[in-house]
Formats: sequence, structure tokens, C-alpha cells
Amino acid sequence: MKPLPVHPAAEANGPRIIMETIPLSVAIITMNEADNLPHCLESVAFADQIVVVDSGSTDDTRDIATGFGCHVFVEEWRGFGRQKQAAIDHCSHRWVLLLDADERIPPAAASVIRQIVLSDSDEAAGYRFPRMNFFQGRWMKHIWGGDRVVRLFQKSRSAMTNARVHEAVEVDGPVRDLDVPIEHYTESNLSKLLLKIDHYSTLGAQEAFDEGKKASAWTAAVLACLAFFQSYFLKLGVLDGHQGLTLSITESVNKFFKYAKLYQLCRRHE
Repeated sequence: MKPLPVHPAAEANGPRIIMETIPLSVAIITMNEADNLPHCLESVAFADQIVVVDSGSTDDTRDIATGFGCHVFVEEWRGFGRQKQAAIDHCSHRWVLLLDADERIPPAAASVIRQIVLSDSDEAAGYRFPRMNFFQGRWMKHIWGGDRVVRLFQKSRSAMTNARVHEAVEVDGPVRDLDVPIEHYTESNLSKLLLKIDHYSTLGAQEAFDEGKKASAWTAAVLACLAFFQSYFLKLGVLDGHQGLTLSITESVNKFFKYAKLYQLCRRHE
């Protein structure tokens, strides 16, 4: 297993130390994540329970999860929101940490999570982390610089939205921002990235259609141009090198195909 690069903010906090486990459940959904999953699981070795809900992997994902002592469940795909909720439902502890297989918890974040869980406090129902994104050999400082996600929450006071894609955790109670980041190693292989765009744009188009939205070919083109302008110029992706350019084009292409597919769906049901 090739080591992943560590963000400087995490590296400054020293090497990872395996701590005594705490009453925390980690929820992860997978589909052919054999390359990413070992790094993710190693980073949450301090959790008492790790739940993996797999949707039919054909690689070694389930064997890797079983080898790490995870609670592994195989369930058919129902969309990101419902699939993650299924993983959360299998969790047995009060506090749940929700992760994607291509994310990991650096030592500083692990220490803060440990303090929160062991304090057994009701001051917050959930916690929001800044997310550091690594793409094609570089940390993205600008294009995704404001990326923040709710990932630690009390199970009884939280639930996933039912969105097929771009799902989120809804928390019943105060949510606090943390300064320690989690790390996200987004897909860098362009061939796989194209497949991801195809999958996500299909899910997004179907969701928009179910909500009664409509689009045209011109709508798709205009929104794609706006997506590129926003990512590359307004969010300063131009300062993130060729990686920023690639991600800006990726977001534009994803936007185009989402609304082009929505246009197709609308025409089929006229």
C-alpha cells in the first residue's frame, strides 16, 4: 500500500499514534474502493466500531474491510443519501463519524474527535470540519478552499438527506465549526474521473427531473460556462496550477451533462 502525501497542517502535529479505542462509530459506504480504503481505515483505528456498507464491489474492498475488523454489510445501491443513512443505521454508538473511502482523519483531527466523544457533552449535536483536497499531486488551496463538511454528529439527532447525489447531514441542534481538517484524496485518474462525471451527472439529472425541473441544450451550455467561470476565476482556481484548470473544466463538463441529460429526460416524457 503506497503511502499518501500528508497535508502540512497535519504533518506539523507529528506522526500518527494508535490510541486506545473510544466509543465512536465510523460509517463508510464503498464500491470498488480497494485502493483508498486501507488508508481511510488506518486513520480511524481509534474508533471502537467501523461500519462499511458495500454496494457490490468486484475488487478486494470487502476483504480489506473484514481484515480490519469492520462490520461489513452488502446492500444494493439506493443513492448516496439513502446508502449513507443505511450505514449510519448500522452504527451502535452515540457519536458517528461519517467518511468517504477517499478521506482520512489526520492526527490533529483524531485528537479533537477523541476529546469530543469522551467529554460526553451536549453542547453541540454535530461538528463541521474544513476539508483539505488533494488532486494530481497538489493540495488545492483556492478552488475548494472554503470546503466545510459536517461529519461528526450524534446519531439520534441527525439524518442524511435522501438526495441521490450531493447529499448532506441534517442535524437537529447546534453545529460547531472545528479548525482541524480532514483530508480528501479526490480521484486523479482522468479516465476514472470521466466515469465519475457520467455517474454523477446522471444522478443529478434524474433528481432534477423528479423535482419537476426542466432544461434545454442552451441551458446546459450556459450553466457549463458559468460553472467554469466561477471555479476558475471567482474561486481562484487559476492559482491552483494546471490542477485548478482541470478541476474547473471537470465542474463545467459535469454541469453540462447534468442539464443535457435533464433535457433528454424532459423530451422523452413530453
